Amino acid sequence: MATVSVYNMEGSKVGTMELNDAVFGAKINEHLVHMSVVQYLANKRQGTQKAKTRSEVSGGGRKPWRQKGTGHARQGSIRAPQWKGGGVVFAPTPRDYSFKLNKKEKIAALKSALTSRVQDGKIYVMDELAFGEIKTKKMADVLKGLGVQKAFIVTNDVDKNVFCSARNIPNVKTGFITKVNTTDKKTGEEKELLSSTLNVYDILKYNNLVITKAAVELIEEVYA
Repeated sequence: MATVSVYNMEGSKVGTMELNDAVFGAKINEHLVHMSVVQYLANKRQGTQKAKTRSEVSGGGRKPWRQKGTGHARQGSIRAPQWKGGGVVFAPTPRDYSFKLNKKEKIAALKSALTSRVQDGKIYVMDELAFGEIKTKKMADVLKGLGVQKAFIVTNDVDKNVFCSARNIPNVKTGFITKVNTTDKKTGEEKELLSSTLNVYDILKYNNLVITKAAVELIEEVYA
């Protein structure tokens, strides 16, 4: 098992933590990592681009002039692409760029990304990360104490003070992983679901992964 240091909010080392090799020591599959990033970016695309083809623009219900005898090139409609106000050749139309990955592929890609951060020494485990108020300077001081600038911060709960304190810092993004209780609408039974914004793209883009100890334990519980 890999062992990483645990830091407090002042950036001082307060202990160590052993990481589960099933999650943080997995075999890195570059192909699945690539596919996961492509899927994330593709699913964000709106796909709302649109231009009119010659069948959609107005006008041109007849030939602009007769076929022969005018000295002009033959024309069938003023809606043709070579005419001003005509349609666009192979015009873009609204489409859905999203595609799906299998659940096992997504998990394997996530494990690969987490493992790469451990191998590169770019993971910083915090004993806790909590603010009594929304204060950007406090979050900046935490990152300065760790010696990082570009970071993806992951907590074990939806903490508004943490998220709002980090949102104005360039090259810093926040996320969370937590369990929520919900009620099944059909059966009325209480059940526990995983809610998470953890993704491969952000882990790789922001270089450094700053994560709370409780979040690491939850990731190991869910994905190990």
